[in-house]
Amino acid sequence: MTPLIAIIDDEPTVCRLLAESFRDAEMDTAVFHCGRDFQAWLKQAEPDVCVVDLGLPDQDGLALVSAIARVSRAAILIVSGRAQVPDRVAGLELGADDYVTKPFDPTEVVARVRAILRRASVAREANDGTDVKTARFGDLEVNLATFALSGPDGYEVTLSQAEASVLKVFLERPNQLLSRAQLQEATGGSLSESYDRSIDVRISRLRTKLRDDPRDPRQIKTIYGGGYVFVGSVAWS
Repeated sequence: MTPLIAIIDDEPTVCRLLAESFRDAEMDTAVFHCGRDFQAWLKQAEPDVCVVDLGLPDQDGLALVSAIARVSRAAILIVSGRAQVPDRVAGLELGADDYVTKPFDPTEVVARVRAILRRASVAREANDGTDVKTARFGDLEVNLATFALSGPDGYEVTLSQAEASVLKVFLERPNQLLSRAQLQEATGGSLSESYDRSIDVRISRLRTKLRDDPRDPRQIKTIYGGGYVFVGSVAWS
């Protein structure tokens, strides 16, 4: 199916440039100039990727990123003039999958979106040619077809595409040391992606949803200078 890309930016010139670039790449687009109109549309639409500017006229873009991550399975790419590291980290921690600063080359934005779509495809592979969709580990269960994570006491949360793709790699390779480069490659990303903290931030978000204490993680352990290890046994069904 043709990917649907939502563009949320108050600059008409930027929207036209992005929309034309995505159409040239055989992707459909929906364009919005404020967060309110986009959120009304999102209630009945299922975009594959949301391209979000942080400087919206009616709300802060970071708040919109957080809202998208809570209610939608869509991936999120921030395209913003805010180039400082704290803004990048905040965006990724709130649920964005990638971050591009303005001014930008539209071919780079298209390439980043394609990389995000590849990661989403990796996360959906559990559905392709196999009945294995669910994994149990510790006291948690994840459905990799729906990105639903559940646990005791009625705990339920939805993973983002990026979180699900990272978790799938860990579950398939328990108790193995995986470098950041290996995780980036295994989740469909490019080894040359400029923001090298993206894997670290995804794992931080994943730990939060796994309820794994970041000060003393028991499931996803950091091996300084080496990468990460998922500790435990996994049962597939």
